[in-house]
Amino acid sequence: MLPSDLDRFSTPSRPAISPDGTRIAFTVSRMNLEDDRYDSIVWMWDRDHGARPFTGGPGDAAPSWSPDGTRLAFLRADNGPPQVAVIDVDGGEANLVTDAPKGVRGVQWHPDGERLVVHWVEWDEEWADLDDDERARVPRRVSHIPYRFDTLGWIHDDRHRLALVPAGGGEPTFLTEPLRSMMSPKVTPSGDAVVFLADLREGLSDMRRAVHRTEIDGSGTSEIGPLGSWGSVTIEDDGTVLATGFPEPTPWPSSQTLWRLVDGEWVEVSPGFDRSLVLVFGIPLVPQATTDGTVSVVEDGGKVGLIRIDDAGGVTTLVDGDRAVTGFSATPDGSTIAVTISDDTHPGDLWLLGDDGLERLTTLDPDPLPFTAGTHFTVEGPGGPIDAWMFLPPGDEKVPLLLNIHGGPASQYGFGFFDEFQVYAAAGLGVVACNPRGSSGRGTEWMRAVVGDGWGTNDLEDIRLVVDAALAAEPRLDAERMGVMGGSYGGFMTAWILGLEDRWRSAVVERALLSFTSFAGTSDIGHTFGRYYLGREMPDGYEYLWEKSPQRLADKVVTPTLIVHSEADWRCPIEQAEQFLMQLLRNGTPVEMLRFPDESHELSRSGKPKHRKERFEAILDWHGRHLV
Repeated sequence: MLPSDLDRFSTPSRPAISPDGTRIAFTVSRMNLEDDRYDSIVWMWDRDHGARPFTGGPGDAAPSWSPDGTRLAFLRADNGPPQVAVIDVDGGEANLVTDAPKGVRGVQWHPDGERLVVHWVEWDEEWADLDDDERARVPRRVSHIPYRFDTLGWIHDDRHRLALVPAGGGEPTFLTEPLRSMMSPKVTPSGDAVVFLADLREGLSDMRRAVHRTEIDGSGTSEIGPLGSWGSVTIEDDGTVLATGFPEPTPWPSSQTLWRLVDGEWVEVSPGFDRSLVLVFGIPLVPQATTDGTVSVVEDGGKVGLIRIDDAGGVTTLVDGDRAVTGFSATPDGSTIAVTISDDTHPGDLWLLGDDGLERLTTLDPDPLPFTAGTHFTVEGPGGPIDAWMFLPPGDEKVPLLLNIHGGPASQYGFGFFDEFQVYAAAGLGVVACNPRGSSGRGTEWMRAVVGDGWGTNDLEDIRLVVDAALAAEPRLDAERMGVMGGSYGGFMTAWILGLEDRWRSAVVERALLSFTSFAGTSDIGHTFGRYYLGREMPDGYEYLWEKSPQRLADKVVTPTLIVHSEADWRCPIEQAEQFLMQLLRNGTPVEMLRFPDESHELSRSGKPKHRKERFEAILDWHGRHLV
């Protein structure tokens, strides 16, 4: 796979199975390098016709079935923020039914089938009547943190509302006042209320959210579940609220598990099930309550599978194996489930899970690129087995070793498709990657092994063990030509390693956390991240935060280093990279910095297609000069 091949494959996501289980609507996305955009359209599958494009695109996504299965609502982004469109599934034109000033974040059908429950975003009243030129010019008055957020940009002027919108079009009925925060709204099966997550506190907020309930009849909004580290909510048939995450005072990070709200208190549904029910690649894979239990994705040792949790907390595996579930949708009784799945050599296809097991329904790329298969291996470490992977180019000659370190740290490499590994292996590099302590997919103890003094020590020990094991096991890997790279936490670890050892001939430090002391005041999560992972805050924790910062070791870096950063990265602001660049220049270390305008922390995953291609080309050029 070459950087120019980024637009040569399609990716399915967000499947939605019809109530009777006979049809599946799903999103198919593809990069468009020529027009520098992502094209996405809604496809439809049924047994008689197979899979085919259903909407016109190029910005259609996230389909949702009406209760009677005759219409689809979906999000359409045509030269502006996403709005809701509705279309008859037997044909006809899609009809836009919203005009939310800052777009729509989500839509679902009310059980009556005549109205839509919409997550509506508008301007704060101080900004509502300004035109774009005025909004770009006027000063921003800030009294709340976070006031900007990565990928979303400036959020101090966002106001969220729940709206009821007639499915045939018409004026919205607003159920809430404008709110600073809203996430994961879900209408109750009875249709009498909407439950959602929000942090409505003023001033300095954090990653915690409470559960709120808004009555459909307009009688008000109330908090029904206390603050916690919640990621999503779903609702059982009897109206009982379920949430994924963990309540206070659970230490962070911990496995994001399923909890039931009982009389205002959280009760864990499956105590002892120590794996995270997750968001995969930023796609909101919210668990779905059915009459047969709650269906959810789960991370486990590099795999992303599908499970069912019954009312008593029993866990049944539905989809397992060396692959990654990237989306799912179950019928109301849970008997039939649409699933999108990828593996290391397949970006993804649509599958159907029923009584006879898994059935593949699509071949979205009938002429696939010659992707490289990975080899999974484990290395015994102080905390237990470490999952690791190698991706080797074809042939039998010696190749440079390129260590890739993932972000998070509470995330995982695994068996799903990853364009990074494909591009580097195709360029003649022997890719090595692993999930050291601190990663997700192995439970809470494994994730928390890097809290406090374990940060930069336990994780580094595991990474070194994997590199040594890979060199011992694979004679093609050249120990004299080794490169290292990573983004976000992976960028932290890359820079940390460079300050401690000089056996690396090439490095790429990308969107990295490099100085905890400044990160604490500039990052959108800086006021919580150091406290959660290092147990320290500014100013009292200054010395410890600085001790754990790669910037402290930057004067010792001698490895030629490419620094890659986005100018609109609010997770790890670009000042982090600027400090590191300055010190490496003082050292006389070979260094370049590549700055991407108008890009966020997510450049490598969802940045503009041309920028993603140019990023790959720059990384390959750097390793080509210093490693290959």
